This record gives sequence, C-alpha cells and structure tokens, in this order.
Amino acid sequence: MAPLNPILRSLAAAGLACAAFIGPQAHAGEVAVAVAANFTAPMQKIAAAFEQDTGHKAQLSFGATGKFYAQIVNGAPFQVFLAADDATPAKLDGEGRTVAGSRFTYAVGQLVLWSPQAHYVDAQGQVLKTGSFKHLSVANPKLAPYGAAALQVLDKQGLAATLQPRIVTGENIAQTYQFVASGNAQLGFVALSQVMEDGKIAKGSAWIVPAALHEPIRQDAVLLAPGKDSAAATALMQYLRGDKARAVIHAYGYGF
Repeated sequence: MAPLNPILRSLAAAGLACAAFIGPQAHAGEVAVAVAANFTAPMQKIAAAFEQDTGHKAQLSFGATGKFYAQIVNGAPFQVFLAADDATPAKLDGEGRTVAGSRFTYAVGQLVLWSPQAHYVDAQGQVLKTGSFKHLSVANPKLAPYGAAALQVLDKQGLAATLQPRIVTGENIAQTYQFVASGNAQLGFVALSQVMEDGKIAKGSAWIVPAALHEPIRQDAVLLAPGKDSAAATALMQYLRGDKARAVIHAYGYGF
C-alpha cells in the first residue's frame, strides 16, 4: 500500500486525536431513575458525580415508593428503582419486572422525630407523651415505609390511639417534612437524611429513633426490565456500590 501524503497523514492524526477526546462521551447515555423521596438530597449529589465521572446522565423522579410501584406495573419506563424499602423491589422481582440478580440494599434508613424549633423535641422523644402539640406529621404508611415505621414506634409506646386525632398524613416523606418545616405541624417523623448536614442535625431539635422500635428500613435498588440493555442503567447500579456514592450516603446518616 502506498504511503499517505503529508496532508492526509495530518488529517488522519487529527481524526484519531478527536476520537480519543470524545470517546467516552460518544457512549454516554441517559437512565430514567425512580427515587424514594427520602433519598432526594443524596441522590442529587450522586447523580451529579455520576455524570461527571461516566458521562451518563441520570434523569431523576422523586416520590413515594408505593406510587412508583403502581406506575411501574402500569408501564412507566423507569430503568432503575431506588425504593424506600426492600419489600417493593422484591415484589417486582417476583412479578418478573426486574433484571434477575440485580437487587441490593443501597442504604439503611434512619427515622427521626423532628421539629424546626430548638429545644422542642427532647433526646428521648418524651414530647410525644406531653400532648403539648396540635399536629404530628407522619407519611402515609400505605405508601411510604417511613410512615409505617413511625406508626410502629407509636404502637410500641402505646401512643397510637391517643395521638391518632393529631396525626396529619403526608403523601410521601417529602410532603411530611414540608408540613413540619412550614409550621403546619409542630413536629413529625421524617428521614434523618432530610434534617442532617455534615453529620449533625442542621436545624431545630430531634429524637433519633432507636432502630429497635421499628422494623429495619432497608432500602433496595433494582434494575428494572426496561433498563436491561442500557449501559447507563448498568453503570449507575455499579456506581451506587462504589466508594464515592457510599461516602455521600453515609454523610446523610444512612447505614449499610
């Protein structure tokens, strides 16, 4: 084969350099992710780091785990699901709506009784027994695992019946937090991740509920059937297991 002339050699070299530069981006894709509302803040940080490190973009939707289940069953094209429990992803597994073997626990949630008012919630949660508040905000226990855990706490303390008239129910844990933050409820059971920054309660007063008072809040991730052949979806599942993502998850008060 005849050698390339100098001009063609220059063009070829430029083309190779260009291909090397855009290579990773050329394979970048998008992944549609359904995210439990309690995991909003950490997932926003993880998604930004994921895009910077891989080129893939995560399109995030936040809401109640129960509602996401209904949407997925009815054909919503989510590719990855980060639930607020382990039961819902397991149920999807059993129904054949996931990629077999992809499910894992990405975080163990922490329930907290919180008020934006300083010195209002004591360190043992005795404020629940004082009756000094008008409204207690709790997430819908049928849709949000944090709400179910809150009712277990009240049951164990023998307060469920007494406090029932004072409970205001949020559709999900994000709305539950808003009821308290806005002052429509004096206090409420929310996720620790919603009120923690840099390893401490950012504002107000709180009782971090002992794990023995409710069933563990294991939050599972699963690759859904629409994400089976998506490189971006597979990459995100791997990224969630990595050190960078786990450091973010830990900083928001979650365990593993």
